[in-house]
Amino acid sequence: MKKLAGWLLYISLCTVVVFSAFTVGYATRAAQAPISHHVAAFSVFWEAWDLVNDHFYGDTSNETARVHGAIKGSLAALGDPYTVFVEPRQHEREQEELRGSFGGIGAWVERTDDGRIILTPMDNRPAAQAGILPGDELIAVDDTPITPEMSFDDVLALVRGKAGTVVHLTVRREGHDKPLTFAVKRAEIVTPSVTWELKPPDIGYVRLTMFNERTNDELKKAIRELRTQGADKFIIDLRGNGGGLLSAAIDVASQFLDGGVVMYERKNDGTEKAYPVKKGGILHKEPVVFLVDGGTASASEIVAGAIQDRKRGVLIGTQTFGKASVQLLFDLSDGSSLHVTNAHWLTPEHREIHGIGLTPDIEVQIGEMDRRQKRDPQLERAIAYLRGEK
Repeated sequence: MKKLAGWLLYISLCTVVVFSAFTVGYATRAAQAPISHHVAAFSVFWEAWDLVNDHFYGDTSNETARVHGAIKGSLAALGDPYTVFVEPRQHEREQEELRGSFGGIGAWVERTDDGRIILTPMDNRPAAQAGILPGDELIAVDDTPITPEMSFDDVLALVRGKAGTVVHLTVRREGHDKPLTFAVKRAEIVTPSVTWELKPPDIGYVRLTMFNERTNDELKKAIRELRTQGADKFIIDLRGNGGGLLSAAIDVASQFLDGGVVMYERKNDGTEKAYPVKKGGILHKEPVVFLVDGGTASASEIVAGAIQDRKRGVLIGTQTFGKASVQLLFDLSDGSSLHVTNAHWLTPEHREIHGIGLTPDIEVQIGEMDRRQKRDPQLERAIAYLRGEK
């Protein structure tokens, strides 16, 4: 009996072991299936990579550039211009723009048609205080000479840096035989996204150049100051504003809207998320006109679309760009980033804007003759509208 019991126990243990091995193997195979699929899919890539390394007549040592190029090419195959790979220096510039500030010398840096880098210092900023003059040609930063082969981003990367650090700028100045070198202590340079002025006697003109972390606070400051100057009607200029942060667009739209929804976000599976108006807006009642054109895109269209659907104001200008997709931004380990289209947004009335744009309530073109004569018929029409010429 004991012998029979032993055999039964042995058989049972064997069964458990075999079944467990089968189960674990199946689970492992299932878990590794995606990995195996990717390995197989990329086998041709690595095959080609190795062949180039073995046979290319030239330098193949810059593997970082090749990896970045491979990622860009792979994303381009998706057919979405907004799902992109951004290299480290460009990503750093983007982050600075979205913050609305950076460590720099306080000067406009411009590349001329013949490749020279010209500096124009801002008043009372480090470059001007150190002695840099308008028109100085930058020829070296610290020990690095500026060459025609350098990209503009590379030049900016040399000039900018952590606030409080010192950078030595060597310039060529007209009237001087020898180059001049200046020690400039970098400072935090704020780049405003909102400018404003009073159009006498009672119209406040506010221009938004982008949507960054500072835009909403700057807009509220503009509205308050213009009110103290007598403004009781407003023009919000979104022309040429290519967008920025979604959160900033929601905040800005909320300054004009009293409750309700700013936009809807629709995922690929059809699910939607509503973005409600935030409380505390300061311009709910005064008449307002928004200027738009073909450069009004993304976050700008979120604001303009909400204003138009909610009948809070009038859009004047030309058809907007039509970029209504949402990108998730992922920081990568080497300082680069990945922008991945994750959803489309819709106006409060569920209008699809992507690839279409917004049609203004009052269409006004700007012709070549207007540009030559520095006339702005769109702005003129907005002023006339607020003065009662409907």
